This record gives sequence, structure tokens and C-alpha cells, in this order.
Amino acid sequence: MNYTITHRTIYDYPAAVSASFHAARFEPQTFEGQKCTDFELRVWPPPAVQKVRTDYFGNRVSFFSIQEMHRRLEVSARSRVAVKAATPPALALSEPWEKVRERFRDPVSPADVQPYEFCLDSPLIMATPQLADYAKASFPAGVPALVGVRDLARRIFREFKYDPRATTVATPIDEVFRKRAGVCQDFAHIAIASLRSLGIPARYVSGYLRTVPPPGKERLVGADASHAWFAAYCPQQGWLEFDPTNDLLVGEDHIRVAVGRDFSDVSPLSGILTGGGEHEVNVSVDVRPEG
Repeated sequence: MNYTITHRTIYDYPAAVSASFHAARFEPQTFEGQKCTDFELRVWPPPAVQKVRTDYFGNRVSFFSIQEMHRRLEVSARSRVAVKAATPPALALSEPWEKVRERFRDPVSPADVQPYEFCLDSPLIMATPQLADYAKASFPAGVPALVGVRDLARRIFREFKYDPRATTVATPIDEVFRKRAGVCQDFAHIAIASLRSLGIPARYVSGYLRTVPPPGKERLVGADASHAWFAAYCPQQGWLEFDPTNDLLVGEDHIRVAVGRDFSDVSPLSGILTGGGEHEVNVSVDVRPEG
């Protein structure tokens, strides 16, 4: 499936901003099964300085600074991406979850260092006994690790309510767990924290999801949104991605942009500024399949 994706972000400031510095993560990744064939980032006012590099996690990041007075910032990213359909893996062939946990107990072998770092706490996610207890219902003795992960994602889908008003970007994970409500970012964080609490490597994934309008309704341009899900690691299968918000194994309807320990590593647009005051943000996303 080929996609054209347009992601537009507008900041309106009540007071003038004299200077601002930003990091943007909008460029979809290229890996086996997905290829970004074209990417363009436009910023207004035009940046005085703009550089692109690959961060620690392999994400493409554009750094830019605006050094003129402005009361409005517009950042528009346009991507073309090809995603291949893949045969779903046989989850039951993964190792028992206890064996995976033992492999990632400190000290680990040099070959396991990279996945092992995703067993550790991160800025927004902390392993807890409470979350370990929650996860254990999906991991009875001897169950294949990925079967347990799939069940955990399904339980989050069933037991947590999707409610954009229940949380904000800054809502702590323990509050999300208590409310049993939130958005895709929260559900991914709950899954990651639960798996890390058992000693299974898990990481955060940001990107886009192709949405299909209800029967008889037209697609609304710009009505899509950024999405988030998670990936779990099993030594034989590698990283496998799950979408607890929609109870899905990630497939050709998902477009990956960035990976990290949690949302703080993959925020689409972050930065600091001088002036501006309390500002408004408007985001428009359009994921258009091209066949």
C-alpha cells in the first residue's frame, strides 16, 4: 500500500516570540516492509538554521531555529510511504515468557544489550509490582511470550476506555491505570510498563494509522491523527508491534515514524521559545492511500 501523508501543526501565540528552537520528528522510517520514498518539511517563518540528523534510536530529526519576531508558527510535513503486507508471525512459536525474562536479567550478553535497555525505566514509564500483577494474568506458566503479549494488548483494549478528555500528555501512568481511560499514547505506555515490570523488553512506537470512514461517508481531509502503539522483543522473532487501542497486530495500515523508550523520545514537535505566552496548537493529519 502506498500512502501520501500530510501533517500540519500551527502554533498561535498571544504575544510575540522573539526566538524559538525546535526538534521535529515527522519523517517515516525506512526498514524491511516500509520505505519512505519522499519527504518534505516546510516551516514558516523560514528558519535561520536547520539541520537534520539521525538520533540514538534511529529516528530522523530536523532541528531548526527561528530568530525573528513571530506570533504564528506553521510546520507542515509531507511524506510518501510504501508499506508491504506481511504474513502475521506464528505467536505460539515464540519462547516461553520465563525464558525471555531470564535472558534479560542483568548481566546480559553483549548480543542482548540493545533490547535490554528497553527493560529499564524511562522518563515516563516506571516498572511497578502493581503493573506486574496486572500483566501476569496474560502470562501463566509456560505460555509463549508473544501469545502473552497479544493477550495483554487485547485486555487493554477491552478494559480501558478510549477517552481524549480523561488524560493529557502529562498525565502520569499510575493515574491512567487507576482511571482505566485515556488515548493511544496512554495505552501504549500501560502495555510497555506492564511488560517491563515482568522483565520483557518493550518500546514505544509513533506513527500514523490509515482510517476508514463509516459506510456511506466520505473521507474527511485532515481528520486523521498521529497514532501510537508498542513493540515487544522476543529473541527468535525480534521486535513485533501491537496496537492495543484497536486490538490489532500492526500491519500495512500502520506507518511507523519513530521508536523510543516512551513518548518523550518521539514527540513529533518539541522546543523552547522566548515569549509567546499561553499558546494554542492546531494539528491536522491526512493519511491518504494511493493504491
